[in-house]
Amino acid sequence: MSTRVVLDSNVIISGFLFGGPPARILERALAGEIACFTSLPILDEVRDVLQRPKFGLSAEQALTLIEALHDLCVVVSPTRRIRAVDADPDDHAILECAMTADADFVVSGDAHLLNLGQWKNIRILSSSDALKLIEQK
Repeated sequence: MSTRVVLDSNVIISGFLFGGPPARILERALAGEIACFTSLPILDEVRDVLQRPKFGLSAEQALTLIEALHDLCVVVSPTRRIRAVDADPDDHAILECAMTADADFVVSGDAHLLNLGQWKNIRILSSSDALKLIEQK
């Protein structure tokens, strides 16, 4: 059974636009080495961020990336609401997705999530730590 992973929006955007470990994790998902999960709130956040002027993408380019992500990941629909990160309520969508997907770990660059280290039985890792773990399998 392949490793089940939820990528935070910041990891997805870094992977699409800047390369490095986040891009290598996306490549592993594309190769079928890991199972990647997302949800509509995560897809919406990625789309909104990609359309910010600082990234210089057209709406069409942002949509193309979202479609690629939608094809790459299994989209789950969380039904339980979680309140685990009071300092950043946007992080709840990541944990809700991870719980619904029965994820092995979350990959994030967000300090609020990384500081948790683990939530329930789900590890929360930086992209470089996650890549090391994926490459060991």
